Amino acid sequence: MTHRTFSTHLARAASRGLNPPPIGGHHVESLRRLGTAGAVAIPNITEPQNPVQAPPARPSRRQLLKDAKPFSDFLTDTFQRQHDYLRISLTERCNLRCVYCMPEEGVPLSPPRELLTTPEVVMLSSLFVSQGVNKIRLTGGEPTIRKDILSLMQQIGALRPYGLRELCLTTNGIALHRKLEGMVEAGLTGVNLSLDTLDPWQFQIMTRRKGFDAVMRSIDRVFELNKHGAGVKLKINAVVMRGINDREIIPFVEMTREKDIEVRFIEYMPFDGNKWNEGKMFSYSEMLDRIREKFPGLEKVQGHKNDTSKTYRIPGFVGKIGFITSMTHNFCGTCNRLRITSDGNLKVCLFGNAEVSLRDILRESNGGEPIDEEAYEAMKKIEMNRQQQISNEPTPLHLSPNEQRLLEVIGMAVKRKKAKHAGIGELEHMKNRPMILIGQQRFMPDSRSQVLPWDVVRNPLVIPSAPNSVVSWLRTPPNNIVHGQHLRCFSHTSLRHDEKSNVVKLTHVSESGSAHMVSISEKTPTKRVAKAACSVNFTNEIACKLIKENQIKKGDVLGVARLAGIMAAKRTSDLIPLCHPIAITKVTVDLAVRENDDSSKEHGGGRIEIEATVACEGKTGVEMEALTAASTAALTVYDMCKAVDKGMCIQGLRVVLKEGGKSGRWVDGARDDLAGPNE
Repeated sequence: MTHRTFSTHLARAASRGLNPPPIGGHHVESLRRLGTAGAVAIPNITEPQNPVQAPPARPSRRQLLKDAKPFSDFLTDTFQRQHDYLRISLTERCNLRCVYCMPEEGVPLSPPRELLTTPEVVMLSSLFVSQGVNKIRLTGGEPTIRKDILSLMQQIGALRPYGLRELCLTTNGIALHRKLEGMVEAGLTGVNLSLDTLDPWQFQIMTRRKGFDAVMRSIDRVFELNKHGAGVKLKINAVVMRGINDREIIPFVEMTREKDIEVRFIEYMPFDGNKWNEGKMFSYSEMLDRIREKFPGLEKVQGHKNDTSKTYRIPGFVGKIGFITSMTHNFCGTCNRLRITSDGNLKVCLFGNAEVSLRDILRESNGGEPIDEEAYEAMKKIEMNRQQQISNEPTPLHLSPNEQRLLEVIGMAVKRKKAKHAGIGELEHMKNRPMILIGQQRFMPDSRSQVLPWDVVRNPLVIPSAPNSVVSWLRTPPNNIVHGQHLRCFSHTSLRHDEKSNVVKLTHVSESGSAHMVSISEKTPTKRVAKAACSVNFTNEIACKLIKENQIKKGDVLGVARLAGIMAAKRTSDLIPLCHPIAITKVTVDLAVRENDDSSKEHGGGRIEIEATVACEGKTGVEMEALTAASTAALTVYDMCKAVDKGMCIQGLRVVLKEGGKSGRWVDGARDDLAGPNE
């Protein structure tokens, strides 16, 4: 990036409406000293090397009122909430592994082509700003590790003349101090820095990484630049967990005594993989009580109606403290936030699992391919030529030829936003992305087709087309006959077999031949259990012997396979495109070694018998979850043992027991009439 002086940035910021404080002589000298301490050199600003063009005269208040337009209907929901705040995830990656955010086993990363490119982020930002969004926050993962973060921020910052007022960043602070000055030049106005402990050793435990000193350098750097007019609002976000860091509430409050900072305490929230339980949650009221014991003068501060936090101050303290009470006192009634994940999905609620893909619609204008810089420049040239023919007035470049369709999809998603998210007792059982992936659910295999995560497929706003290879097969049904009747392969009903017409029907295929998810909205929740079984058969006795003695080089085969099966059961709806997400209540995977010394027979070297049992209380069964658990456990055994037996095979994968629902109890595929229906 071409280095520009900090003072020149301030002048340009003024032209964009930031109105930074004037720089006097002593400020100039301090900026020069700052340059010698490691920042860029500051030239003599009495003789500007790059004169800044004077900004055009700002319209009068009367003119602004006269030209005022109603807020975009696309961003207004049915509860009249106006969504003028957009959060964009720039990456799935993070350089920390915080215990409440990243699952201990990590998260699988999406292929690069599935993530938004920088031009795509800028195009979506421009579109939302054109509809009234005035605040954009860049998040991750960890946004500062994105290689082109500065260039991207400069392009988003250029939207200020079109209504963008705030450009903010949420970060863990590890790399912030190295890039902060460039970010301020790009128009950064606010930083939310995640820091859950002031103890370096506890930091390493909670994040599973080192880096406490780097975070503190970033905080100091913000204060240093603010002394010279940067005007960056700094907030520290601390997730409070009982028995882990709740003892540090008072030390965090002390940070606000002499520093202009807001420390915000966040109630521990459930996301996939963070092992949330209510006992770990330290509530807002408990935090208040603890602070008032030490500072009885704590007083409430009147905030903005859309604030996520409840703000307080202690008389005599420079800074403030806040509380984000998502679990005990939700602020859904005034929510004005929308989120775009790093793979381009729009989430209207942090705790909602419904998503719609904006990326796929955006890429239709580029033949379904990611929009890179070359394609973006070509689109900009076409759009600028078009605008010059229409008007000489500057208008934001939305660029996407199908932007009207984008707006319609966005508007429909916003209109479906609920009054509030689920509460304690429901939220922890709902399927949602891990925190680190807000900005990924997994995708269907054909990455070149219109593919969406499971919850997008479920969403009637966007129904992806089946890949051509699938469609061609579906539209040429086989000429099979059962009991003298032709098979009817296409049906929108969920029945497997019509007793009257004796016709077999597929439940996930419509009459037109397209795949769809079966509706379970009319079903009654019941207790459901399914058990699946399979075996891994070996050709020699070495594998079984090494497994029993735990001598396989890759480690504990049975333990790793058991864990893999449990994890897979929880991810079934991510792997099977039309499978409903289910709040599983129990998963067990049992593996038993069966030795057989008669190696003269085929697969006579013994076997691993696998049984997976899954339970839930819901509207649909858990057979797929049990099958996924058993098969994944078997594949794990195969992977860990292939070095000692290349001829082994996996056999007999099947459901051996099913309970619950209208079909009652089934054992090995046969109805157990003695048991009766289990509704």
